[in-house]
Amino acid sequence: MKTLLVVAHPRTDSLTTSAANLFATRIKASGHEVEVADLVAEGFDPVLREDDEPNWTGPDKEYSAAVQDEMRRIERNDATVMIFPIWWWSMPAVLKGWVDRVWNHGWAYGGKTFPNRRAWMIGIAGGDQESFRKRGYDKALEIQLKTGILDYCGVADLRFEVLYGALEGDDAVAKILTDIGTIASEY
Repeated sequence: MKTLLVVAHPRTDSLTTSAANLFATRIKASGHEVEVADLVAEGFDPVLREDDEPNWTGPDKEYSAAVQDEMRRIERNDATVMIFPIWWWSMPAVLKGWVDRVWNHGWAYGGKTFPNRRAWMIGIAGGDQESFRKRGYDKALEIQLKTGILDYCGVADLRFEVLYGALEGDDAVAKILTDIGTIASEY
């Protein structure tokens, strides 16, 4: 299976990037092809401008060249996997802007569905699971990202995972990387 692996972190030495690299290595070892979209390194502009604003009256809008390039990149793959840090109980702005601009009306929803049957989101949270659960952030993330994006866009094989504890020490970081390996083995 051809997979677009979307990474959203400003540092190449981050846990997020390490997790993405490990995921890619593991699924390649299982025979999958991987195309990496490192949104920050590529300089993707997350700002939704008029050219890419959804056309609610008709699904046939022609979006900007940059967005059409991203759409083609998704279309030449069979699956999309996004790996990102959880910031402010959501995904980083660059990834949210990528979704806003690229997963657009008339292409990913609004009479059509996202072109890949499989789309997974794997978020890495600094805090522990109990602190997210205590305040309901875990449910807010699930509603916003899993239901509000993946399900809304008709993704048949969707998965949403949050791996907790990135700021909780070496053992927690090691568990995150182990969990990434497990998720990759289930791919």
